[in-house]
Amino acid sequence: MATKQVTMPQLGESVTEGTISKWLIQAGDHVNKYDPIAEVMTDKVNAEVPSSFTGTIKELVAAEGDTLEVGAVMCLMEVEEAGGEKETVPAEETDSAAVETVQASGEKNESKARYSPAVLKLSQEHNIDLTQVSGSGKGGRITRKDLLKLIESGETLQPQPPKDEPRTEVQEKPMRQAPPVPAVSMPGDISIPVSGVRKAIAANMVRSKQEVPHAWTMMEVDVTNLVARRDALKEEFKKREGFNLTYFAFFVKAVAQALKEFPQVNSMWAGDAIVQKKEINLSIAVATDDALFVPVIKQADEKTIKGIAREIHELAGKVRSGTLKAEDMQGGTFTVNNTGSFGSVQSMGIINYPQAAILQVESIVKRPVVMPGGMIAVRDMVNLCLSLDHRVLDGLICGRFLQRVKEILESISEDTSVY
Repeated sequence: MATKQVTMPQLGESVTEGTISKWLIQAGDHVNKYDPIAEVMTDKVNAEVPSSFTGTIKELVAAEGDTLEVGAVMCLMEVEEAGGEKETVPAEETDSAAVETVQASGEKNESKARYSPAVLKLSQEHNIDLTQVSGSGKGGRITRKDLLKLIESGETLQPQPPKDEPRTEVQEKPMRQAPPVPAVSMPGDISIPVSGVRKAIAANMVRSKQEVPHAWTMMEVDVTNLVARRDALKEEFKKREGFNLTYFAFFVKAVAQALKEFPQVNSMWAGDAIVQKKEINLSIAVATDDALFVPVIKQADEKTIKGIAREIHELAGKVRSGTLKAEDMQGGTFTVNNTGSFGSVQSMGIINYPQAAILQVESIVKRPVVMPGGMIAVRDMVNLCLSLDHRVLDGLICGRFLQRVKEILESISEDTSVY
């Protein structure tokens, strides 16, 4: 028998960790490969994690409520060793880009120093020179725990200048984050534990605000004709199709069409390059009582208003029933948020990292508007609020993009087809 490690899988693009919400097995249970063993929450999806092997659960390494990085060990299994199988390497010592091969004799191939993605990220965030760190992992490998211990001690190992260059002494105090201010609890206050999903959402929002220079712009749109067209179709549409024709479907279609004409907005920041995405995959925000999910409408520019309405209905149903899958969350290139459903008339969204923009569709409200010729009429008006990554986009291109969305929406008439 051999002991194997079942590790935290990556459950979506840009997902770096997951929280075990519920174990579906316990020590001593026999499971088959691909049988579900745990329910895991991330900031993007709730999913069941399948077993990587067939065998008997030896130990649950992590407890319910624990948040683990991708690749971290969840549990140990006893499996029948097949001929030629190799021993697994501890997750902290595994580099997805360069994994050291472990020989049957237990000896490993020596090569130049390699670091896991988690170690590299921490070292960059805290400006730590990894060549000065002594690792406690196998073969002297530096682990995430080594860096966390170093950071907590307050010691900083700054990169050293090359020996052939003069060194300038600069006295700088290490930058430290201020400790969180404890909330003052009064009689009658209720303390609500932060769920794994809420922690993950918080981490992603903080990352977006810290890394992305947000800018914001808004445009007012007259959607009187859109409202009239949708209201004229909604009852017959519901009878024929079995789901609602919402205003939001018209907005999503207009955004998809405008993105096709302005592909620069459908881009992502990649450090030394801007990646302009070929596919137009629209993330839509769907909220539950304690979480926010962003399922994706794939190839939205190729779908009719009816097709988009169907996907909105189906994806929202999956979110609320807890059946949303990882693949439903992947590949988004631009986010459209229906903030108007809550009565909002103006808002500034936080960009869904690593996308370059998010559009907030606000409430449709009736307002008196000065029409051509000086006449005043009551019109259905809506604000479209765009948050943008100023590294990728500028006001000119975003203004033209919003202007095109406005033109598409205001050109809807009684002849506009939803099929």
